[in-house]
Amino acid sequence: MKPDTLLIELLTEELPPKALPRLGETFAGQIHAGLARDHLLEPDAAWSWYATPRRLAVSVRGVRAQAPDETVTEKIMPVAVALDADGRPTPALLKKLAAKGLTVEAVAAFERRLDGKSETLFHRHTAQGRQLAECLRGLVEEAVRKLPIPKLMRWGAGEAEFVRPVHGIVALHGAGVLPCALFGLEAGRLTRGHRFMGEGRIEIATAEAYADTLRSRGRVEPDFAVRRARIRAALEATAGAEQVLMPEALLDEVTALTEWPVVLKGAFDAAFLAVPQECLILSMQSHQRYFPLLDANGKLLPRFLLVANLEAPAPELIVHGNERVLRARLADARFFYDQDRKTRLEARLPRLDEVVYHNRLGSQGDRVRRLVRLASTIARELQADEGLAARAAQLAKADLVTDMVGEFPELQGVMGRYYALHDGEDARVAEAIESHYRPRFAGDRLPEGNLALAVALADRLDQLTGIFGIGLPPTGDKDPFALRRAALGVLRMLLEAGLPLDLMQLLRLAHAQYDREQVADSTPVDVFQFMLERLRVYLRERGHAPDEVEAVVVQQPTRIDRVPARLAAVAEFRRLPEADSLAAANKRIQNLLKKAGEAGADIDSALLQEDAEQRLYETLLAVQPKVEARLVGLDYTGALCELATTRPAVDRFFDQVMVMVDEPLLRANRLALLGRLAQIMNCVADIGQLAPQRA
Repeated sequence: MKPDTLLIELLTEELPPKALPRLGETFAGQIHAGLARDHLLEPDAAWSWYATPRRLAVSVRGVRAQAPDETVTEKIMPVAVALDADGRPTPALLKKLAAKGLTVEAVAAFERRLDGKSETLFHRHTAQGRQLAECLRGLVEEAVRKLPIPKLMRWGAGEAEFVRPVHGIVALHGAGVLPCALFGLEAGRLTRGHRFMGEGRIEIATAEAYADTLRSRGRVEPDFAVRRARIRAALEATAGAEQVLMPEALLDEVTALTEWPVVLKGAFDAAFLAVPQECLILSMQSHQRYFPLLDANGKLLPRFLLVANLEAPAPELIVHGNERVLRARLADARFFYDQDRKTRLEARLPRLDEVVYHNRLGSQGDRVRRLVRLASTIARELQADEGLAARAAQLAKADLVTDMVGEFPELQGVMGRYYALHDGEDARVAEAIESHYRPRFAGDRLPEGNLALAVALADRLDQLTGIFGIGLPPTGDKDPFALRRAALGVLRMLLEAGLPLDLMQLLRLAHAQYDREQVADSTPVDVFQFMLERLRVYLRERGHAPDEVEAVVVQQPTRIDRVPARLAAVAEFRRLPEADSLAAANKRIQNLLKKAGEAGADIDSALLQEDAEQRLYETLLAVQPKVEARLVGLDYTGALCELATTRPAVDRFFDQVMVMVDEPLLRANRLALLGRLAQIMNCVADIGQLAPQRA
């Protein structure tokens, strides 16, 4: 039988929309992988996955009805174990033969060859390829087990388990139905279309006809990607000259909720625009899954787009119903906004003492008092207004106890800014309240201005120090307190804003805000090491060579703002003709010093017997002040270029001088000379990291 297309569909109750694309792609991928493992695929076999609110399906082209026969060589056992002294089968061999369904006569055909040091018996035979019909159930069951399902449901007698109850299974190979029983159901060729627009029960003639049949008779677009693209295009077309807000996550969710999407336009009372547009937008998106419309300046318009799941003869009725629901939602938002403004942010501060930040770190009120001290100190270092920084830190968390943020936690900081301006606070304080949460995600913009940066740094440094200090660092892929994001935020602020702050001093300052018994004494060092690992990842993701990153980061720099200049200097240095030789020498020096232990600090010029070591000493005396002058001016590239001039003297030293001689004073003096050389070589970065790795 020639290869043909395989179709498998699970017809279910409504699947969780946020997980649907991952479920669909994973299910199809696992089926394809299982077919490949069982040699049931043609070399050019391709696959497609389908997912709608009520189905997961996969179509794989080029699937064989039976895998090709295969020549298999099986190891039986060593000859010494299999045969006795007279060459007759031992009980061990007879037992093995019986387990494999072989007779004693088969032993004569076994191959004998060395396996390691012992002569061994091997059985070479042709194994019949597996049939698709025989292994299909196992393939589907394995694919289901590997789906990313956090919680299973049981139905019927309680034996069937899946993310949602399964009501039908389609299993076709070409035009034929494959026998397969799963979830207490027998596979067939019947599926279902759209609940209201399609035929109730639809017969799929062939696997190839699946998608087109669902579209024409079922009014279902089964392809998730096609459905998503259709929604995006319809949103843009319906919006016309207006700008439509289309977050990718919302687009995915709406795609997962529809089978035959239709975009409609609705409107709401313009009076609601008196409420901050962030509140209205979030209410439309999170509660109703609508797409807000903006004008050319990014201002919210009193119109929105919705995605219906059917073509209705009177779509205006659908629009009117959705407008009524939205009106109630926006009225709630307006009520929260009006009520919140009746109480000043400052008057809400006592309530923060009733909100637990962490049971071992105190309340949000305790945290605010730490932030005030920390932010004002950082602001002083940045020559920003300490008083305004302290005020911003004091009010930064006050909106957590407002009604609006209680309803929409995503608006924390945003509402704080609006309420602070309403209360008459300084505009810089209001801006810092909002922006101290930034960056919220990878690629998000940073807070603007040193005052806002001071508050944002204080917030993350307190978070890192407190959670690390009570022994709850991230483990594996688990990071419940978002400490990786907090660390990256601090690093981005120091790097991208070029803040002249010492990271270790900042961590010690944050640690000092806690009582001694609250957090561990080692916390600043622990957090610093954690942040260096995040720095490595950050720099590599931005295209810097891993060995250049390591050369800089391995020296544990505390002035993160100077790291880019050091990286640029290392990149320039490695282009020099002297780079490889000096990198190899640096690595050799470090190995020698490590092997010998601590090198002496003082060099006795009277003990420099060899001409090569005298020449190296003179070279170091000449180049060291030049390098130090470059470092004072933060000219890291120039410092490494000065270092490159030492290559002739370094090469000659290693060619002509034995360092580890027996005479202790002479050996110690040469190690001290190398120690001085290592200090100069590693003044910018550990250039030994650039040495080629030996295979």
